[in-house]
Amino acid sequence: MNSVLGTALSGLLAQDKRLEVSASNVANLRSTGVRPDDPRPQPEAFVPYRVALTTDGAGGVRATVAPVTPPSVLAVEPGAADADARGIVARPNVSLERELVTQIEALRSFQANLKVIETENRKLGALLDLIS
Repeated sequence: MNSVLGTALSGLLAQDKRLEVSASNVANLRSTGVRPDDPRPQPEAFVPYRVALTTDGAGGVRATVAPVTPPSVLAVEPGAADADARGIVARPNVSLERELVTQIEALRSFQANLKVIETENRKLGALLDLIS
């Protein structure tokens, strides 16, 4: 595979990972978060993630997934089923606004990388037509 296609493909895969992680964060926006004041294991608590994009040695992009710090925020929701005696709940540290922007960015970047692949495909097709 030539470097243009490899670079564009790595971009597609990285944006796919960004969209996957962001969608999970949005889907779990109202889940129970990690209680920082509870030292016991909390396997039911949702931990949100972020994707960091870095360049790799070949000119492509690598997506690295890491947990958000802090993983949750405390909120006052007296009527919530998971609220403590004071009406406080832990919710995942997810901003719907930020996630929507991330999803739009991932979509646009995915489209741009797809255009690169389509253009390279047409260019190679034209070259093969000249050769034959």
